[in-house]
Amino acid sequence: MENLVPEVLQGSIRAMAKLITLVENEDSRSLEFLGAIYPHTGKAHVLGITGSPGTGKSTLTDKITAVLRQRNQTVGIIAVDPSSPFTGGALLGDRIRMQRAFGDPDVFIRSMATRGNLGGLARSTTDVIKIMDAFGKDWIIVETVGVGQDEVDIVKAADTTVVVLAPGLGDTIQSMKAGVMEIADLYVINKADRSGADALVTEVRIRVEQDAQIKARPWQTPVLKTVAVEDQGTESLVEAVDHHRKFLEESGKLKKVRWEKTRQETLSLLKEEISRNVLEKILGNGRFDDLIDDIIANRKDPYTSVKEIVETLFSDE
Repeated sequence: MENLVPEVLQGSIRAMAKLITLVENEDSRSLEFLGAIYPHTGKAHVLGITGSPGTGKSTLTDKITAVLRQRNQTVGIIAVDPSSPFTGGALLGDRIRMQRAFGDPDVFIRSMATRGNLGGLARSTTDVIKIMDAFGKDWIIVETVGVGQDEVDIVKAADTTVVVLAPGLGDTIQSMKAGVMEIADLYVINKADRSGADALVTEVRIRVEQDAQIKARPWQTPVLKTVAVEDQGTESLVEAVDHHRKFLEESGKLKKVRWEKTRQETLSLLKEEISRNVLEKILGNGRFDDLIDDIIANRKDPYTSVKEIVETLFSDE
């Protein structure tokens, strides 16, 4: 198979799309390619957009992209969709809501399926971020599926995380209390022309202030209002993201954030590789099926059996 890396680094959209497909399909050849492009990563700023369904994340992403393009900055968009129950692929509703960005040759949009991942991100999302980064995108926006308290994995991928809320959604504050509150670098109250928007802004700001009193943080999380469909407040939002990026760079926190992300990612890769090798060893000799027969017949139990297998695999003898 052709080496896609030089083409990706030279700006070939075809090669980038092809490499992303290999990564999504967990093709073994993709690991070599990812290793080769890794030294060329770390230049793009990764912006995470998350929040409950119906808050207007995709429209907001489209408007943010338009502002960035007015600055002549290139953008990669990863739209993490719910998996299709039939094919496992991504549903393409987000692309429909990003019509302006979709027609721009300097904007690359990729829809990815969560494929059963409860954290809201596909396992290969961070790999796709690296591919777009190495390709030369200035900004990479990851818009996640939005599933309430499970929607926290975005913080492992993004440099700046925007949590989008909207008035009239009964589960908004409940989901915030469940953990989404912890990951926000910026809050956006979208659809701010609706009834209840000001009350929601006040409620979120009170919660932010309470959180700041409990946990001393150098960054004060802003709460902004937008009406994305009318393109209102978008430029102010991008300016706030710029401010957070500047804060990360000047405070040295960007290096710390990326160090921790790299640590978590490497641990995840290590767990996957160990799991794959261990399972191959356990399942390869056919004895595992005999063990299941013994468990079904009540000659053994699964708890003791698993402990014995692990002790055998990792014994010093």
